[in-house]
Amino acid sequence: MSEAFVLINVAMGKEAEVLSELRSVPGISMVNGTFGAYDVVTKIEADDQSNMRDIITMKIRKIEYVRSTLALIIIDEQNDE
Repeated sequence: MSEAFVLINVAMGKEAEVLSELRSVPGISMVNGTFGAYDVVTKIEADDQSNMRDIITMKIRKIEYVRSTLALIIIDEQNDE
């Protein structure tokens, strides 16, 4: 399982429309509006990196009014303690 947080900038005044559309995208498990440098944060859960790339590039970035994204891909390190 691959996971990532995607930070999204949205055109001014279009946050509600983008939030609504993001909530209908398969693979996105969390969608929240934010204050600060980014307007929206999402969490993606995908079977593999290829599927994750498709969700980001073909689903999220294609939504009207999405201006930019920043993907933070989670790394899974096993600690041998």
